[in-house]
Amino acid sequence: MHRNRRGVAALIRLILTVLVATSCSSGDDGAQSLTVYSGRSEDLVAPLIQQFQDETNIEVSVRYASSTDMAATLREEGANSPADVFFAQDPASLGVVAEAGLFSALPGDLIAGVPTEFSGGSAWVAVSLRSRVLVYDTERLSPADLPATVDDLLDPAWGGGRIGIAPGNASFIAFVSAMILERGEEGTLAFLEGLAANEPQIFSGNSPIVAAVDDGTVEVGLVNHYYLLGLRSDVGETRAENHFFTTAGAESLVMPAGAGVLEASQNKEAALRFIEFLLSNNAQEYFVTETFEYPAVPGLAAPEGVPAIETLAQPGLDLSALAGVLDRATQLISEAGLL
Repeated sequence: MHRNRRGVAALIRLILTVLVATSCSSGDDGAQSLTVYSGRSEDLVAPLIQQFQDETNIEVSVRYASSTDMAATLREEGANSPADVFFAQDPASLGVVAEAGLFSALPGDLIAGVPTEFSGGSAWVAVSLRSRVLVYDTERLSPADLPATVDDLLDPAWGGGRIGIAPGNASFIAFVSAMILERGEEGTLAFLEGLAANEPQIFSGNSPIVAAVDDGTVEVGLVNHYYLLGLRSDVGETRAENHFFTTAGAESLVMPAGAGVLEASQNKEAALRFIEFLLSNNAQEYFVTETFEYPAVPGLAAPEGVPAIETLAQPGLDLSALAGVLDRATQLISEAGLL
């Protein structure tokens, strides 16, 4: 009798287990999820990612770190990476992942609206653009005082902590990578050593440099254009101002932030919808009005207060080649004593 009861109980447990499992399966209404490795900071893109979730009902899990760290992680994880999308702030980091063969080809019709010079073939596509600039203190310097080229900053007159740089920042490393492509390793090291000789003030990123220029702690800084616009959005008028170099060198580099779908992704449909969303009018408008970047898709006006992108001097480099010298750029920055 007891043996029969135990058998019935076991049968009931088995039936309940099957019912629960069946219930879970039938409850899965096709909802999709997505894992994004983001080299863009959470402050800049979290609201945009939330908007994507709200519009698509696709749940997004985001891992934030620097673009260079994310690229290194993806290379290490390889085919075992849980990431579906790499969303990076610079072309060099994207190129590292592309060179490792970790991206899946993007459909031609998805990326057709973005100028080819700002994308890595079909591996990744630009979603917004940033220009390198020299931010300066208008209370201590006039436009006539500013250097005509980045090499003018090597003049000893700019020594003694007047210059601010963020040598560990991905954008600065991309700038140095572009310089390697322009003038070779020897010429780039000479520039970096000259910069180090002027004892620049070292910062952790672009935002602290712009803040330091605005409070008079440092006179000029090598940064991307949009950090000053972000500060103005927060505090109103600033004493800091952007100076766009008119020389077509690395100092004028326009760098795309971009995204690509990982070949190892098990959620490619959702990943492609995410990139499609980043290229949509709403997302492009977000980049212009909220992060103050240039749109990657032509047709929208530039952020208020900056020149049209068509008027900016450009070094004319193949941005996909930046990845090949990224590690060497970091080494040269270190050899010059800036890291």
